[in-house]
Amino acid sequence: MDLKSNHASPVLADPPPLSKSRLGGVHTSLLPYSTPGAAFPGSLYLTIPRKKNVLDDVRSSSWLDAMKASSPPHRKITKDVNNESGATDADISYHTWMVKYPSALTSFEQISNYAKGKRIALFLDYDGTLSPIVDNPDCAFMSDAMRAAVKKVAKHFPTAIISGRSHDKVYEFVKLNELYYAGSHGMDIMAPVIQTINDDQRNCFKSTDKKVIGCKLSPSHAHKKNMFVCSVLLTSFGFLYIQGKAVNLFQPAAEFLPMIREVFKLLVESTKDIEGAIVEDNKFCVSVHYRNVDEKSWPAVLQCVHEILKDYPRLHLTHGRKVLEVRPTINWDKGRAVTFLLESLGLSNCEDVLPIYIGDDRTDEDAFKVLREGNQGYGILVSAEPKDSNAFYSLRDPSEVMEFLKSLVIWRKSSAL
Repeated sequence: MDLKSNHASPVLADPPPLSKSRLGGVHTSLLPYSTPGAAFPGSLYLTIPRKKNVLDDVRSSSWLDAMKASSPPHRKITKDVNNESGATDADISYHTWMVKYPSALTSFEQISNYAKGKRIALFLDYDGTLSPIVDNPDCAFMSDAMRAAVKKVAKHFPTAIISGRSHDKVYEFVKLNELYYAGSHGMDIMAPVIQTINDDQRNCFKSTDKKVIGCKLSPSHAHKKNMFVCSVLLTSFGFLYIQGKAVNLFQPAAEFLPMIREVFKLLVESTKDIEGAIVEDNKFCVSVHYRNVDEKSWPAVLQCVHEILKDYPRLHLTHGRKVLEVRPTINWDKGRAVTFLLESLGLSNCEDVLPIYIGDDRTDEDAFKVLREGNQGYGILVSAEPKDSNAFYSLRDPSEVMEFLKSLVIWRKSSAL
């Protein structure tokens, strides 16, 4: 199949919301691993009609406005907004916004009360959520304190990191084996190296419809009370042998990999003369960072991307926080990744499950929307700026994310007494 031959035009595409009707027919096509060259289900293709001149005028105000809005300048928020003389318009605007998106920290009692008797599944973005946004994407390191907080929370709840980065890069930053990693906006999902599950986590899993079975006690851990190692996980998508090495759960865009690599090389060459432009290979998507590019040169960045995408109509363009992203044109996003992971863990369609997703970027909205529309769980937006969201709650920055994770651990331990 020639993925280049299509009458569609590369466009800025936001995938449609996930609903039960869109999930229909996809379940049986989710394979443990889609090998390169194998045709993946047609239901995953995202059909984009031809739109004349959508990207032809890269200087259009709508595009530049979108690029500016993707990462507004950070402002210091004054804690005491009751002091009118000290509060700025930005402070007042932010705290008015928080009426609609209250802090997950101040609302923790409400969240924990709702979580009583439920099994929590935790999903986390990386950049801007577990680590600060930095000028150089290769330097987005998480702190040791944050790593410790994530490690502790993963002992009590199944935890996944869903990022636009490749799963290899995210793992290099996080360095925790006990997590699920969904890289490339959920297009590259990996199971933990070893599934070590304690008594708390055991209550988070349930064998329903043969989704999760085949767990046995590992001899090396037999002496540890309330501990077992899941050596074989049988999901509705096949056997996953996860003892000893990480395993690909699902790669719905595997067929696009050669094309993505080709486009990456072309974009590196095309943008090499634009000062500050950084092109990042995220396996199933290519990220073009313009955070360090002078605003006067932003149209040049857009022009480079557009000229290359003209020859690749099966790819489309989206934008995040001062980044343009080239992605395969398929019906897959972070929302679908959350649904896939819940199904794989036997936690979908269960009234006693509470998924919590924490993220800061517009790509996380797909996951927020899934949780909101399905009335399944809580989306928590990480933002120090007012903006519309499908999330229920908010946190200001990664430091507040860390406090929220610590609060979850403390609550879980106290509720187990």
